[in-house]
Amino acid sequence: MPLVLSAFLHRLDPYVLGPFGGLGLRWYGLAYVAGFAAGFWLLRTLARRRRTPLEPARLGDFVFTVALGTIAGGRLGYCVLYRPDLFTDVSASIPFWGVLAFHKGGMASHGGMVGMLLACLWFARRRGVPALHLLDLVVFAAPIGIFFGRMANFVNGELYGRPCAPELPWAVKFPQEILAWGNAAHAGHAKLASSDFQAVLKAAGAPAGDLERVVEAVRTNDAVARALEPLLTPRHPSQLYEAVLEGFVLFALLAWIWRAPRKPGVLAGWFLIAYAIVRFIAEEFRMPDAHVGFQWLGLTRGQWLSAWMLAAGIACLIAWARRPAAPLGGWRGPSTA
Repeated sequence: MPLVLSAFLHRLDPYVLGPFGGLGLRWYGLAYVAGFAAGFWLLRTLARRRRTPLEPARLGDFVFTVALGTIAGGRLGYCVLYRPDLFTDVSASIPFWGVLAFHKGGMASHGGMVGMLLACLWFARRRGVPALHLLDLVVFAAPIGIFFGRMANFVNGELYGRPCAPELPWAVKFPQEILAWGNAAHAGHAKLASSDFQAVLKAAGAPAGDLERVVEAVRTNDAVARALEPLLTPRHPSQLYEAVLEGFVLFALLAWIWRAPRKPGVLAGWFLIAYAIVRFIAEEFRMPDAHVGFQWLGLTRGQWLSAWMLAAGIACLIAWARRPAAPLGGWRGPSTA
């Protein structure tokens, strides 16, 4: 009989279709498509209701530009902040350079935001639309994309949470945990040499060093799943916490603030402040990257970046609120015409 899926063991398949020769259609990629499509729909609604000076005919170009900026910024941000070794990772196989290996994962939300900002500045200069207003439009739609992205993180089993009480009703065991056992900062690394884990390797038909094959086998091999589950730690599903905080809660707050027109940049300032706060909170339940670990004062790198983001948001909000500019936007406010 097939193994009954346990509420505590993560066995979700990251592929919608495939993989075919190592490539396939992933939920993570669909999350980006869904996020940008939902953002386009939301901004088109604002444009049709004449809540923005951005012409509806230019909206597709704008969303495409922001999408490129977000993806490029997110990837480069991840390489700079978390994996600088990817800049020197050159191989003879496609895509030849580690920075371009998107199929292996690795995006930094803080880097993505920098990419969005630069995309808005570039588009504003070419189209003659206030850059701060474009930034307001982007941050208003951003939580929707963040929500889909965090849900995809959960499906992938990446960015998993810190250990929690086994009796927590929504605790999850992530097989991806074993990829970090070889790191000295993780107490679980001693399990790699245990007889129990040797049984896992035998069931998976994997050599001792091929932990990724073990993770892959958990989804398809019931014997591997049964053998590995007792070795895994119950954890917070931090990806779902982040989806709620950075997605639903953040969007609700921004929608409340932008129910009436505001000076350009005010909404973006509030976004920086609110995102920094909810991200700081969510990081309390999330494991830091194995190769980064905890940093000064026991905080994660994401928390330190959020602290700087909070300071920048406060400064920007004060400066942009004082600018002599006419209010724009507001999904319940008067039209721009």
